[in-house]
Amino acid sequence: MRSGDERLVAGFLRYLQSERQLSPHTLNNYRRDLKRLEAQLEELQLAGWKTLDERRLRRAVAQLHGNGLSGRSLARLLSATRSFYRYLSREGEVSQNPALAVQAPKASRRLPQTLDVDQLGALLDQNSDDPLVLRDLAMMELLYSSGLRVSELASLNLMDLDLRDASLVVTGKGRKTRMLPIGRKAIEALQRWMKARNTLASLDESALFVGQRGRRLGVRAIEQRLRQQGEHQGVSGRVYPHRLRHSFASHMLESSADLRAVQELLGHADIATTQIYTHLDFQHLMEVYEQSHPRAKRRKEK
Repeated sequence: MRSGDERLVAGFLRYLQSERQLSPHTLNNYRRDLKRLEAQLEELQLAGWKTLDERRLRRAVAQLHGNGLSGRSLARLLSATRSFYRYLSREGEVSQNPALAVQAPKASRRLPQTLDVDQLGALLDQNSDDPLVLRDLAMMELLYSSGLRVSELASLNLMDLDLRDASLVVTGKGRKTRMLPIGRKAIEALQRWMKARNTLASLDESALFVGQRGRRLGVRAIEQRLRQQGEHQGVSGRVYPHRLRHSFASHMLESSADLRAVQELLGHADIATTQIYTHLDFQHLMEVYEQSHPRAKRRKEK
């Protein structure tokens, strides 16, 4: 990468960090996608952010797709590129955004994996006095109860929790905060964990969930513990934090069909993101329809 191009990318990443306040994980995704595109442009001898146009970008995207990059990954790469050029245009570095008219190949949209009631029972209805197991159960109950992202769970502090009010304050993407309810089972699990936490946590540690050394539990450690819990309880398929979030969203929609409410609970900026969870079975839809639509209700037999 030439020094001028490096300067442009570095300025963009600083902007995302300071003004947009994006997480380190999201910044790494932007950096990786732009680096991947830059490498492809160099391979095709089309390098240079200021000289990139729609035709050259289409060629690079086609080559990446031909090399096996999925439609989903290409969509994310193009989204990063559009954001990058919006920044460059704002800074007066370029006059057009070559990525605006370029679309990624359609990716097959997979429905999120969920856990059914029996699987959740096997995972959550455990009796144990082990502090680490009590912590894992509290984490899983909270993920399923409130639909948290794993990053949100890892960043929770003691002061974010109000068990009397059955609520917690979560800091999500873009440093946006939202208040969420906590279910009864999750409250009970958290109360058990809070007693056990005192045997592990350092006195100056503010994190809600800590590891054996008494310090904040990271995302990777949470993912590892949930996978182990799933294997130990014989749950079909891998157990991971987002699977519990998926289960929360799906079960909420199956019960309420209130898409806007679930959007707020999940912290989605765009309702289209929430709509992936609307894979309700046809029978359930028919039942709701017949109970709700004034001209579909069946007459009572005389």
